[in-house]
Amino acid sequence: MTPRGAGLKALGFDANLDTVRSPTMAQYRILHFAAHGIFNNDHPELSGIILSLYDKSGKPRAGFLRLQEIYNLNLPVELVVLSACDTARGREIDGEGLIGLTRGFMNAGAAGVVASLWKVDEDATAELMKYFYAGVLKEGLAPATALRNAQIKMWQSKRRHPPYYWAAFVLHGEYRQTVVLSPHLPTYLQVAIGLSVVFAVMSGAYVAMRRKKSARQISS
Repeated sequence: MTPRGAGLKALGFDANLDTVRSPTMAQYRILHFAAHGIFNNDHPELSGIILSLYDKSGKPRAGFLRLQEIYNLNLPVELVVLSACDTARGREIDGEGLIGLTRGFMNAGAAGVVASLWKVDEDATAELMKYFYAGVLKEGLAPATALRNAQIKMWQSKRRHPPYYWAAFVLHGEYRQTVVLSPHLPTYLQVAIGLSVVFAVMSGAYVAMRRKKSARQISS
């Protein structure tokens, strides 16, 4: 949906901490995280987003983007979209307010954050996001209007009519500003994990098993 050359997709093994920590993240207008989110109700500071836990060779690496690190990122972007489960949840802390992923990204500089209030259906979320980005990137709508229109389309369909499929996502922060597209500046960055996490874990386990088997053969 973005103009050619205006977007970047960091998928699978490339959806890692190095990508998120890169200073180039700040030049995008929209950051979309299609990855698993974890919310710790007892200790919200331990919440975060799971990125790739293995590299391309199957070696394990750190891949948990903790809330504390999100607070310290430099992300002066117009919109962050967290299309995973429970990403809008938080815990009220006396003197601090609501602590969670949404506040973390806004503290990092995001003008607005789209996140979910409960465990969402993967296929329905993909459909909702398709409508949402069509409104934002093609029709030039403000994120709040685009989200509302996308949810209405889902509600009007027989298959996705129940609110469970579309009502989880809410917009925090700036709701009137539209995303201005520029041919000279990148617009959209997608950091996606999804099934690639399973593939990465399986790949890592396979490599580890092969190494152990080779070690036993050498020792014998």
